[in-house]
Amino acid sequence: MDTHDVSKVPQYMQLLLKQKKTLQNAQTRTGQIIEKRRSRDELTMQFRLRLMMSCQQRGTGSNIRTAFILPLIVHVFALSLTCTKENYVMLRSITPPDRMTAVMAIVEDENDDAVMLQLYYQEEENARPAEDILREETILIVKEPYLKLMSDGDYGVRIDHLSDLIYVPADDPRVPSCWQPRVQRLEVSAEVLRMQGNNYFNDFNYQAAIEIYSRALKYASDEGKSQTLKLNRSLALLKAKNFDAALADLEPMVSVPKPVEKALYRKAQALYHLQKFEQCCEVLRTLHSEYPDNLEAKKELLRATKRVQEQKSGTYRFKQFYVEITKLRTPHLDYATYTGSVAIRGADVRGRGMFTTKAIKAGDLLFCEKAFAHAYVADDSQQASSREKDLTLLISVERDSMTMGSQSELIQMIFQIIYKSPSFAPAIMDLHHGSYDSVGFCTVDSTPVIDTFYVERVIALNCFGCPLSSRLDHLRAMDTEAVRGTAEKQFHSCGVWPLASYINHSCNSNAHRAFIGDMMIVRATRDLAPDTEINFWYHAPIAEENDDRQKKFKHWAFRCDCAMCRDDQTTNSKILNSRKQQRAEVLRFFKTGLKANLPKIENIIAVMESQYSQPASKVPRLHIWDLHLHLAKIYMQRKNLTKAINSAMKSLSSLGYVIEGGNLLYTNGTPMIIKAWGLFSDYSIDCWGVLYGAYQMVAPDLATQASQYAKLSYRICVGEDETFEESYKKLG
Repeated sequence: MDTHDVSKVPQYMQLLLKQKKTLQNAQTRTGQIIEKRRSRDELTMQFRLRLMMSCQQRGTGSNIRTAFILPLIVHVFALSLTCTKENYVMLRSITPPDRMTAVMAIVEDENDDAVMLQLYYQEEENARPAEDILREETILIVKEPYLKLMSDGDYGVRIDHLSDLIYVPADDPRVPSCWQPRVQRLEVSAEVLRMQGNNYFNDFNYQAAIEIYSRALKYASDEGKSQTLKLNRSLALLKAKNFDAALADLEPMVSVPKPVEKALYRKAQALYHLQKFEQCCEVLRTLHSEYPDNLEAKKELLRATKRVQEQKSGTYRFKQFYVEITKLRTPHLDYATYTGSVAIRGADVRGRGMFTTKAIKAGDLLFCEKAFAHAYVADDSQQASSREKDLTLLISVERDSMTMGSQSELIQMIFQIIYKSPSFAPAIMDLHHGSYDSVGFCTVDSTPVIDTFYVERVIALNCFGCPLSSRLDHLRAMDTEAVRGTAEKQFHSCGVWPLASYINHSCNSNAHRAFIGDMMIVRATRDLAPDTEINFWYHAPIAEENDDRQKKFKHWAFRCDCAMCRDDQTTNSKILNSRKQQRAEVLRFFKTGLKANLPKIENIIAVMESQYSQPASKVPRLHIWDLHLHLAKIYMQRKNLTKAINSAMKSLSSLGYVIEGGNLLYTNGTPMIIKAWGLFSDYSIDCWGVLYGAYQMVAPDLATQASQYAKLSYRICVGEDETFEESYKKLG
């Protein structure tokens, strides 16, 4: 939704065809024996040369999904050297790693045969360097090795599923004797290993520290040393974002009559990051009670208490959101999700859906959700160089789709979140995944087995494109003087908001989403009764042919049957063509600016209106509403206030609004009331702005109401109204 789809852009279509051809060629080699292979020395020499010449900078790349290989579910103990039940191979890296879209190195087996190894969906370089993931002489087991023909004509073993890779210590009995250390290491102690682990921790190499602390635990001679090592490991696990494992280490130390101070504090941190804020508060209260001098406990309890209040009340300081996103390189905010007015349940043929749990007024907050994961690309022209570097092209050969932006990074982020903390998995694994058949989600040897392609499909169907803030995006759009309703929004930043993903599509939506950083704010666009299904559009409805609109929903495998789409399907094609031609004619007139022949334009629009068989309250008129708005603005510039008011009111009524009062034939003091809200558009604020300006001159008592409706529309549009006066000074 709202992502930058380039599937139909000619220059990218050629790239897609090339990749499909490469895949087809590779698939024809399935089961064949490799005839021409480079020698071990040739591969290593070429790889080291490329590594030496590499600038080590990430550029615009592509993440190409070329095949569906299910992850292997098998316990590590089953992978013995004589195992024949499942396929696996033991490899050792013989070069330093390189990183492009994957972490790569040349690896060998015990027969000295060498091949390229590609590890996909690993952590970013700034989170965990490639050298830490696949350093030279790393020994690993690869389950179900997938040997593929690479784009450069060489062969490589590709690992897409994180769980299909097992790191093996050099002294493991399964390691071939030729790879065993030639010099036996001196006896080590738990204390020596603890110090080594501390050194790794201080160097921010948390994964290495975790491995060393785990090894040290085998040598711990008493409970005190074991507890110290687990405390150290829990801190490293927290830093590495392995929150579930950190809790497991800490639980024995907090489930005693006198809990350990550091263990309580770290448990609270883990619970906070798992967004279990009430449990976090309980632990912090215990910490404060047992150790009243711990100042950090008081500070963290205040922070966690705020999150609980947000969860329960949906009260936020939205202005503070803006302050924070300007200070953060990645705009990830520290707030909780509010879900007080909605519930998820069955929605007949539409699967699951979201419903109101109480009566809702237009503009009310339905929910405010923090992203499960959010990948940000700068959209500021001042950060153009950073934006180009962060953009990637994600190609799905199977679905013939290509998106430009940060979707590849988002997929990687979600894999890592689930892999490190499996308790997060249900939030993603329970979402709609289309017809894809997965092995499901399970844990083997304390390691989550994640079907990479299942998760990728879930993300493809549930990903939202988003701006840094809807307010900034709206204000930029308002600066563009053009006829509205013909352009769709497309963003490079994106994220997954699981709760919002349950909302089904309707072109004639009753809710609107807005963004500030990684927070999605969803408000009602009309009054809703209890148990009403909430819907918003996946693609914004614009003035286009119905077939073109329905093609956009092919991605989700449905056809929209809202009132507008049904009306288009039943309307005579001659009328539809006439409507399209007449709209084009009006747009040509508008290009002449203030000299436009307005009576001629009004006559054409009147003919267009007469062709609709349904009232606008049932079928909003997408081809007309923005034309009326443009007329209203021109009449305001010509100081024809009566015509301006009339055109602005027609624009709103074309969107389906039913408004009582507001025209110039009214009794002084009679209020203007919206009896029914229509299809919401960001530009409805413009309508109220025109009415406000005109009413100030001819009906001052209505100007205040127009301002109030403008503010309410602004709240729906950008998610909040705290900045309304700042954004629309003339209406405040």
